[in-house]
Amino acid sequence: MGAPLLYAQICDFVLAEIRAGSLAPGARVPSEMELAERFEVSRITSKRALEVLRGAGVIDRIRGKGSFVVPELPDLDTLDLGGTGRAKAAAPSPSAIALVVPDVSESYGLELLCGVEERCAEHGISLIVRRTRGLQEVEEQVIESLVDTGRADGLIVFPVHGEYYNASLLRVILGGSPLVLVDRYLSGIPACAVHTDNEAAAHALTGRLLEQGHRHVAFVSSPPANTSSIEERLAGYRAAYTSRGLSAADQRMLTEMGGALPGAFTSGGVAADVARVARFHAANPDVTAYMVCEYNLARIVERALSTVDGPPPVVTCFDSPQDPIAGPHFTHIRQGQREMGRTAVDLLLAQVRGEDVPKQSTVPFELIEGTG
Repeated sequence: MGAPLLYAQICDFVLAEIRAGSLAPGARVPSEMELAERFEVSRITSKRALEVLRGAGVIDRIRGKGSFVVPELPDLDTLDLGGTGRAKAAAPSPSAIALVVPDVSESYGLELLCGVEERCAEHGISLIVRRTRGLQEVEEQVIESLVDTGRADGLIVFPVHGEYYNASLLRVILGGSPLVLVDRYLSGIPACAVHTDNEAAAHALTGRLLEQGHRHVAFVSSPPANTSSIEERLAGYRAAYTSRGLSAADQRMLTEMGGALPGAFTSGGVAADVARVARFHAANPDVTAYMVCEYNLARIVERALSTVDGPPPVVTCFDSPQDPIAGPHFTHIRQGQREMGRTAVDLLLAQVRGEDVPKQSTVPFELIEGTG
């Protein structure tokens, strides 16, 4: 059994103070800020501890005045806060949650935001949206600000690409505060996450190209390291070959694209990526189709291949803006973004209620034929 979660340690501290008589019935309990400073945790963590104790009938919380030990305590010896300090008593719905995203666009992000907003509206919960612009240092600052001010009762976070995990995000996870990751998960970190089955989706998209007779399909992405969605898409690409008895020697991979990384989707960055694809294709003229991990990268690949002699290779990707008139340009995987957003809110509310939630949940995807 692992060490108690940080908010459970705060619960234990308050209960110990009550048992020792240091906190008598009617006494004021240390505030969220005081507990956060004492235990060196965020205010989301200390706030959740107090809500657990309130839900268990140990304290009353009075807005503008603080938290107080109830006049008539329950039997503390039989009190059931659960194995991780979570009360079985119903906790109130959060008043506000925060969605932290790199950015939103028609190709990816906007539908996810709509799903989160719709579910929050159904529950009467205010939604705070913060963009990190894909920068890890901004993500860290945003999360620290949200948790330290206590403005949000829980977080939904779309983590940015990065060589290391965000320290403020790890503190929230280890503190046991309500948090759900979307789009991807952090490998080896026990955080609740909801995402597409990226391996199955990439297997399906690559398989479609192989079925069409493309033996040499190139996989294109930004660096996969520490980005679970890309790592799984690469695994799905490879599995599509293996499942058809094709050799690994037939595979082609370009995983150094910069366009999806923070600050790289600029005219200079795009030009560098176009040149990178052109060099790759010149070195691999047998490639007749590309399976690209993101829509904007697919546009870059198409631009680079526009001058190829003969029929241009087929370009496919993950996600594409929906065009109800002309239809989508690329054949692509359409992720269930709205379902992802709604599920993230549901999982967050379940955590607030003290329920066990799965560490990973997946949402359906569709393979959509393009017109290009």
